[in-house]
Amino acid sequence: MNSLKRNYESALAALEELTRELAPTDDDFAQRDEADRTPPRLAAKPLSKVLNEFGTLPDGTLFLGAAYDGLPILLNLNDPTPGPILVAGDQGSGKTDLLKMIAQGIEKIHTPNEVQFGVVSSKPQEWRGIEDNDNCMGIFPSYKDEASDFIRSLSDWAHDNRHESRFALLLIDELESVLNMDDDVQQSLRWLLLRGPNRRVWTFVTLDVARRERLLPWLDAFRTRLFGSVKNLSSAKAIVPTHGADLHLLEAGKDFVLYENRQWVKFWVPSVD
Repeated sequence: MNSLKRNYESALAALEELTRELAPTDDDFAQRDEADRTPPRLAAKPLSKVLNEFGTLPDGTLFLGAAYDGLPILLNLNDPTPGPILVAGDQGSGKTDLLKMIAQGIEKIHTPNEVQFGVVSSKPQEWRGIEDNDNCMGIFPSYKDEASDFIRSLSDWAHDNRHESRFALLLIDELESVLNMDDDVQQSLRWLLLRGPNRRVWTFVTLDVARRERLLPWLDAFRTRLFGSVKNLSSAKAIVPTHGADLHLLEAGKDFVLYENRQWVKFWVPSVD
């Protein structure tokens, strides 16, 4: 997973000076005496402060959070290898907050000509204020026709964007809401999951692990799966083997893990401003 990682090659140049000037303190990153000791938890910092501390990030990257080693978790939008992103966890684990942080980060890092996003949610009230983001194409209630129209339009755009330099993000908060959409809309979404990253459309989808049964046929479409806090580990194992992930120890609303280089990497999500 070379495009979704603590990217030493692409991030180190931007962070060398920062590392010298802003060495971690006991308040931020308490030193670990043993390799297997759980990293100390951080008080969530606002996104603006975190991005200022990281400085300039590599072009064409999406900020997903900060690893506990002090490096950013970045998605290289130019490399489709990771595919669509599934964000799974218990209710209240912070899945929606992660998507909102990604949306706000887009505005702070990218111009609308570089990256735009749209949100499909069964609870649009939770996204109030995000529609004012200059990069936002809209907040679409999943139970209204405009959500279906938006997914169709993204699919059409992806089919015919060979000379386009802009990226589009489709953020679906609650995958289950898609099941109530028309068959042609579901087919458009399946195509975006399969081909979208190759055609500059990236899809992020949240999943409540307690409601996974109805959605199992969709899960094969997701190469990359991020996990928030999960107390019933058998629920997460039905989605992907999670041995060693310690999902039950993650701090709800802040911590997530991803699988990289045969190990689970824990990272934390800044709070939205």
